[in-house]
Amino acid sequence: MNDPAANAVTPARPSSHDQQRRWRGRSGEMQAYTVEQVAEILHVGRDKVYELLRTGQLRSIKIGKLRRITDHHLAEFVASLEDAT
Repeated sequence: MNDPAANAVTPARPSSHDQQRRWRGRSGEMQAYTVEQVAEILHVGRDKVYELLRTGQLRSIKIGKLRRITDHHLAEFVASLEDAT
């Protein structure tokens, strides 16, 4: 017989960006990303994100020992790139 389960397609694993959208707080006001997540969003390496942080081109916050880049920081960085061109 024709088993529908046998023909089912396994959904792709959601990206960390999709997961971040789900983790957003109820108010939806601010999102904080890890360095690795920002690297994925910007399509650059992790070292490049640390360089941007070190040079002050990209801002971040610290929560204890953890470094987080908010969606506001990311928007500021992208806007500065647009202004430079």
